[in-house]
Parts: sequence; structure tokens; C-alpha cells
Amino acid sequence: MKLLLRFLLRVLFGFRAYRLEALQTPGPVLLVPNHVSWIDWLFLGVCLEPDWRFVTSLEMVHKGRRWIRPLIDNRRTFPVDTLSPYAVRRMAEYLQRGGRLVLFAEGRLSRTGTLMKLFDGTGFLLHKTRARVITAYLRGAQRLPLSPNRGRKRWFPRVTVHFGTPSAAPDVAHLPAAKARTLVTNWLRDRLLEQQFETEMAFGPGTVPEAILATARVLPKQVAFEDVQGTLPYRRLLAGAGILARQWDRLLGADARRVGVLLPNVSGMPVVLLSLWLDGRVPAVMNYSAGAATMQACARLAGLEHLVTSRAFLKRTRIDPGALSQAGLQVHYLEDVRQTVTAAAKLAGLCRARVAPRSLLRRRPSPADPAVILFTSGSEGAPKGVELTHTNLLANVRQILAVTDIQDTDRLFAALPLFHSFGLTVGALLPLMRGIFCFLYVSPLHYRVVPTLFYDRDCTILVGTNTFLNGYARKAHPYDFRSLRYLFAGAEKLQETTATTWARRFGVRVLEGYGATECSPCISVCTPLQPRHGSAGRLLPGIQCRLAPVEGVSDGGRLLVKGPNVMRGYLNPEANTQFQALDGWYDTGDIARLDADGFLTLLGRLKRFAKISGEMVSLTAVEDALAGAFPHYGLRCQIAVLSQPDPDKGEVLIAVSNESRLSLDEIRAALRARGLPNLCAPREVRFVKDIPTLGTGKVNHRELAALIAPVAPPAASP
Repeated sequence: MKLLLRFLLRVLFGFRAYRLEALQTPGPVLLVPNHVSWIDWLFLGVCLEPDWRFVTSLEMVHKGRRWIRPLIDNRRTFPVDTLSPYAVRRMAEYLQRGGRLVLFAEGRLSRTGTLMKLFDGTGFLLHKTRARVITAYLRGAQRLPLSPNRGRKRWFPRVTVHFGTPSAAPDVAHLPAAKARTLVTNWLRDRLLEQQFETEMAFGPGTVPEAILATARVLPKQVAFEDVQGTLPYRRLLAGAGILARQWDRLLGADARRVGVLLPNVSGMPVVLLSLWLDGRVPAVMNYSAGAATMQACARLAGLEHLVTSRAFLKRTRIDPGALSQAGLQVHYLEDVRQTVTAAAKLAGLCRARVAPRSLLRRRPSPADPAVILFTSGSEGAPKGVELTHTNLLANVRQILAVTDIQDTDRLFAALPLFHSFGLTVGALLPLMRGIFCFLYVSPLHYRVVPTLFYDRDCTILVGTNTFLNGYARKAHPYDFRSLRYLFAGAEKLQETTATTWARRFGVRVLEGYGATECSPCISVCTPLQPRHGSAGRLLPGIQCRLAPVEGVSDGGRLLVKGPNVMRGYLNPEANTQFQALDGWYDTGDIARLDADGFLTLLGRLKRFAKISGEMVSLTAVEDALAGAFPHYGLRCQIAVLSQPDPDKGEVLIAVSNESRLSLDEIRAALRARGLPNLCAPREVRFVKDIPTLGTGKVNHRELAALIAPVAPPAASP
């Protein structure tokens, strides 16, 4: 019977099972799979020996329909009363006798298609019995019609099951029972998420264009992107990218592997990126907010000879085309390229996108090849060129999808610029590969327009920085974010006033994350399942970290991370030599603290610490304490903190504000009210018309320091 069932599953669902040798582990052993459909037991059962028993609910036996009772109560099941305090005890006794159980630790079918919370009883069971654990990941079963989630369904999706390596839960006998139960449950959930991530990396598409083509093949008519000018379905996206890819052969030549891209957040931007990937080229996305001199330096650093842009965009942003030519760039305008495309080429492109989308991939890259070049923000120094591979980008997207329950019905609003790694990965690649709607908006600075469009398009996910979220909160109507389900904040420290404003005005919890361009970018994130206010969340699956000691910092250290999302390297020779010397570890330059539950708290950048009278003072912590401390001056009041050398104390703090009425006494009183010591009090306050910011909303401390630098007196005339 088992062989017959397995043959039928193979025919109907292309069923395969991997790492079956793990099931030979003798008892006591607990098999813990994800639970996404009513027939998960069938896919597992055809792989198990007869002594394995499935834990089922007696409530279903008594209240279920007559035909379902034989499936729940038989010699292959272990019925328990889930409401009884003795249920775990019965399972523990069975395991201690050498039994082998299959337990759906979520306790219910997933309503999201992804892993939901695990009940603490599972952790308690493992803690008491010391049974070995085998995790299992059912891949594709969430698409079955017998799955209760609201996502897209198929009659016969491909389903596979992947068994993990048997492992033992951590020994927490020294901890109180409640703490031990929670810790082991979290450990088990981490193992399930890591297995999901590793499976998707091993069995999913290996490059970015292949992942996009795979999604587009399933959803040809679905809208991939929308902007203020209209919608772009997947089929039109592929057709446009395929047509452009053939044009690049003629315009760029075979030797131009790196190509600059200077475009805003419009639907044409992902089309251009995909076209370059299809043609085996590496887009170098330029930061148009950085100024002509910085763009020229970035172009020289990347060795660019060609740049793709738009005349309309250059005119609107007042970028001088001559300044681009001075960097030795040959500029290709999309308006001109479109005019050279014949009607026959358009028809052929549409046919290829409809009939054979995989044929659009003209040159197949390796997963380890560079996929994109991005440039760091340069808030404290010159921008660095970062090479991210296809594996880096795919890993980060899959890491985020593993820990969040993003669903087919979600709609993402992306206003963060795509030249920023957060905007590119989360704002464009994630929805494109996951198959959800994405609205692209040209600027995150339009504080009145963004909330209105978010409301009008019924979006459910918003990503932004602290600066931008503050701006939206000031201008938005309280009902504009009625449909918001996920609000992610990254790129800069989330301030207390911003989180409080969103919670009180819109009833929304801001989920803070942390990342770096060099990490594609996400490193950690808070989720609704595991939130912690004030922290940057827990590390994503597959990421390791360590804290290097820093002189003067007792509670924390310099954060180094390692994982599949960490970059290939820098374009800058000196910086790349330093990175390669760390053997795959990336030094973030941030001071962080990691608590016992795995939550990461950022204390500030090492460059943004001042050593005053031998003590390390975080400038970021001082800025956070002053943020929103002066509501009587209005929400526009901003304060940044810099340090300057001092012969007596080593360094002193300087407060810089755009509010000329602000006094030094008020600043010091606000710091005392927040419990900061006198060591954190600035010596003086200086005023500027506007606090300079980068395109991502971060304070440009480098430019700010130049603004307040003392002007040297003119030389005396002879």
C-alpha cells in the first residue's frame, strides 16, 4: 500500500523525498514538520516506517465528521486531548519508552502558507525527554487546494519533503522551567526556518533572472509593478526586457560587462535591470542624489564606459548630461533606444515572452557571478563600490521570506530609491520574485503624496527610514494607513518618537530592522511573531555573528557578520584587502549588543562614538535622546550631534540644529530628563538653515561637519 501511494503521489505531484536516511534514527525521536495542508500526513506517511505515530487531536475525533475519524484515530496515530495538562505528559512517557512521534508543533494548519507560532509545549517536551529532533520542510504543499491559506492554488503542484539532520535540543537544565521551555521552542523554530531557507537555496533558481522568469511563467497576467503612469504585468515586463536585451548587444558591445544605470523609481527601472541580467551584464546603479562629482567618482571606480538613463529624468532632476560625459561615459537614452526598436522586434519579443520565456535568457550567469554593483551612502566618508552576487541577492530575499508571512494578497508600496540596497532588495526584487503587487513611487520625500497613494492603492506593506516615516506621520490622515499590515523601518536608527507617533496616530507597530549594503542588505529584523521594541530584531536564517571587544565599551562589541548574503567584495582595493583578510566575515563598524534571546541592539557606529575623559559616548544615543524632545518648536525641529577634538577632554560634543531658538540649557535639560550623564552634554549648539541628508534620509554627517567647520582666517598681507 505504501509503495502504491508513493507512486500515485509521484505521478500527481512529482513527489520526491530527500534525506530519508534521517528517519532511521532510533527513538526517542520527534519529527517536526511545517503544517500547510490537510494531507501533509500523507506525504510524510509514505516515507515513514510503521512504528512512527502521528500526534492527533481527540477533539477532532469527537467533533469531526464520521468519515474523518478513521484517519485521526488508528494504529498509526497518537490521539491526545490538547486541552488537558496531561497531554504533554503522555507524549513524554511514550518518547521515553523509545517511541517515535510526528508532531505538528504549530498546533493548527497554517493560515498564511508559512510557519506560524510553535506552542511552548513542544519545547517542554524536548526539554524533559531529551529526545532527538528531525525537522521536515514540506515544499509546495501550500499551493494545494486542500490548504486553508488565501494564496493561489493549483490542482497538482509539485510537492517535495526535505528531512533535516537529527539533532539534540540545547541543554537548559540550569534554567527555570518556563525560561527553558521558551528557549527550546525558539531553538526549534530557528531550526525549521533555517531548513526552509537552506532548501530554497538548494532547490530554487540559482540566479536573479532565473528566479524572476520562474515567477513570471506562473503569473504571466498578474501586475508586477505599477507607477503613476500605469501598470506593468509580468508578460509585458519580460517582453520589454527581452527586447532591450537584444538592443544592448548592438549598443554596448560584447566587452562592456558593467553598465551604469541612472533611473528613478518607475516601472522602466526593473525592466532595464532585468534586460541587463538577461544579457549577462552587471548593472551599476548610480545614486542620482549624490551630486555630479560623486557620480563621476563612482563611475571611474566601477570602470564604467556606458550609462543607461532617460532624457526626461535628467531634465526633471537638473542633472547636466555634460557632467556624465566628463567621466568618460557614453550615455544611452531610453527614449532613443525605443525609437530604434522595429515593429517586427516588438512582435518577436511578445511571442518569446508568451511561448518560451526561458529563451529570453541570452547568457546564463553563475550564481557566484556579480549581479549588481551598489555604492554605499558615504555619510561618513567617500562611497565604496559593493559587488553583490546572484547568490547574495537571492539569499537575502529568501531569508526575509522565511521569517515573515508575506502572502500572495499583499501589496507593497516602494518609495525608497532603488540605488539604495534596502530599496532594491525589499522594494523591487522581493515582490518580483515572490509574485506580489508593487507600487513604485519616484520619491520618498513627497510626504503628502505617499500616504494618499498608499491609501488609494490599498497597499499592505510599507518600507521606509526613520526620517521618511516621520514625514509621512506629520502629513498623513489617520485613515490613510488603514490597510497597512507590515511597516518595516531600516537604514537608520528608529527613534522613540517615530514609533510612538505611528502607534498612537495609526495604530501600527513599526518593525525595526538592521542591515548594510555589503549584506544585500538585511541582517536582522523584528517580526510580529518575535518583536522587541528598541532592538533591531533577531538575525536572519543562515547568518552568524560575533562581537569583537572595543576599548571603553563594556556592554557590547564591534559587530561582525557572516552568511550567504555577505558581498563578494569591494571595488576599492584597500577596503577589499581588509575585507578579504577577515575570511568571509564582514566588519559592520557598528557597536552592538546581543541578548540571551538573540535580539540585536545597535548602540551606534564606532565612528560615531566620542572618547570624552576616557569614556566612550555614543553620539547616536545622544541624538535619539534629543529627538522629539522639543515639541513646542514644531515637528520640523531637528538636532544632530558631532564631536570635535579638545585638548583637555580628548573630544567634546557639538549640537547642530535647524531651530535657532533652541538653547544649550534646553538641550542639557532634555538629556538629564532622559537619564543621560553630564558627559553626554554638548559644549555648544550651532545653527544651520537645514540639516543635510542623503537620498536615503540619513543625516549626512560628513557634509554637516564641513558646514560648521571653522573658517581659517585670511593670510596677512605682506
